[in-house]
Amino acid sequence: MSSSDFMGIVPIFILTSAAILILFSIAIKRNHKIIYIITSVSLAADYLYLALFNAGRKWSVEPLFAFDGFGIFNTGLILCTALGGTMVSYAYFEQREERKEEYYILLILATLGAEVLVISKHFVSLFLGLEILSVSLYAMITYLRTRERNDEAGIKYLILAAFSSAFLLFGMALVYAVTGTMDFGGIAKYLSSQPDMPLIILAGFGLMVVGIGFKLGIVPFHLWTADVYEGSPAPVTAFIATVSKGGMIALLVRFFTTVHGHQYPALVLAFTVMAIASMFAGNFLALQQNNVKRILAYSSIAHMGYLLVAFLAGGDMGLEAVMFYLIAYFITTLGAFGILAMLSDKERDAERLEDYKGLFWKRPWTASVFSAMLLSLAGIPLTAGFVGKFYIVAAGVKTSQWLLVIMLAINSAIGLYYYIKIIMVMAEKADDSEGLKPSVYLVNGFTIAFVAFLLFWIGIFPEVFVQLIRGFLS
Repeated sequence: MSSSDFMGIVPIFILTSAAILILFSIAIKRNHKIIYIITSVSLAADYLYLALFNAGRKWSVEPLFAFDGFGIFNTGLILCTALGGTMVSYAYFEQREERKEEYYILLILATLGAEVLVISKHFVSLFLGLEILSVSLYAMITYLRTRERNDEAGIKYLILAAFSSAFLLFGMALVYAVTGTMDFGGIAKYLSSQPDMPLIILAGFGLMVVGIGFKLGIVPFHLWTADVYEGSPAPVTAFIATVSKGGMIALLVRFFTTVHGHQYPALVLAFTVMAIASMFAGNFLALQQNNVKRILAYSSIAHMGYLLVAFLAGGDMGLEAVMFYLIAYFITTLGAFGILAMLSDKERDAERLEDYKGLFWKRPWTASVFSAMLLSLAGIPLTAGFVGKFYIVAAGVKTSQWLLVIMLAINSAIGLYYYIKIIMVMAEKADDSEGLKPSVYLVNGFTIAFVAFLLFWIGIFPEVFVQLIRGFLS
């Protein structure tokens, strides 16, 4: 490994070292605030190093990693989102009696797994990143062991994730058996020398799609989503919905683009069917829910369907649309679950619709920000979500993906209903019942305020982020 390669993978060492430092800190003395500061500083330092050292540089660490604009951008996005999740987590866990410190080791390791995923260009690094992410999530989901449905959510995720990893490995094995390489570029080179894709490779890709589809929670691999979202602590749910899925989307885009997947009708058809099914299934299932976590869970399935529209559009504009929508979706989802975590108390999360009854009259600022997040998810103008959907539609229209664009428009209208339902509950007359008793922490309020600022800034001045994305891709 050259000195340039070593300097390039320093962000991975920063997170690894932070996890070890926290481990030793816990062994010496437990202190939630100190562990939180170490975690936040580590994530911020990782991001700053990435921005200062890697800005504008492109190189590979053979044979595992590709440090290009796409990878660096998504790594930075993951680190920023993980930092926001850490700030939300501090306020959430501070009011609980369980031992909190080990949670931050898991959060850093899960972030490390997602970071490895987005820069992977080899099956080995892909699987290592995926397993680091998955194993960390098993423990994060079940962290509050005394909570109702907590163990159930963890066991469901463990079993289904193990099955999905098996499918992914089997698919990799089939591809390797034919091509003789596990490098994405090597696979693309082999396919370019063949007049048609061999059936065994097609089968291998199909099995890999099963493993990746599970992590994304797209139909028909979505059955775990609502139960895991509902059973997990609110900050963990936010992490799964953003960092975990974002890492897998980035990996899928890199692999599909490298092997020129758009030229194979069977793969395009499969993703088209999954995109349409995810949009309709996610929205119609969300319409039937009275639990806010489950509503957001099924909503996330629909949003993954929207993202697949840009993914299938391909080309420079499709790639830009994916990256922009990830920014908008991460900000909005982190804000929505941040509000949910802020309203939760030490007994349970604020996940029932009745918990939000009269919130506009009790906590008008909080209700207004939550409404903004919901409207952004619905794609209402002046929010980041609207610009993100507009970008996806533009990419779809440019490549004549008319069916997908029409399905997206129809489902956006359907999705508006259940977001408005939550807002209407918040606007109802407040009752005299005490309900939840959340504690107030300045760090949580600051995080939510900053996320709300970004939501409207991107919605009103999107060209700043569009130019940023194009700069990374150039």
